Amino acid sequence: MERLLQYLDDIDDMLGIAGLIWERLRRSLFRLSVLVASLLLIAAGVWLARNHPPMALATCLLLLVTLLYRSVTSPARRTPANRRLPAS
Repeated sequence: MERLLQYLDDIDDMLGIAGLIWERLRRSLFRLSVLVASLLLIAAGVWLARNHPPMALATCLLLLVTLLYRSVTSPARRTPANRRLPAS
């Protein structure tokens, strides 16, 4: 009976190792896909700026206005510097 429990423990360890390897592989694939998407967006922006400058300017302004709107309307983040002290 003890041998069976030892085999089951070994199988459990092997599955744990496989899970750790899969997690590293998944993170690497995710980073690679983010890198490829970023490079494609940069290339698309350069292509748009070279071939259609007015459209590139309009797109840039829309993105800028969206980012400014989000920064103004989002709730303030709590940092140690602006955290309120409890009332005494």
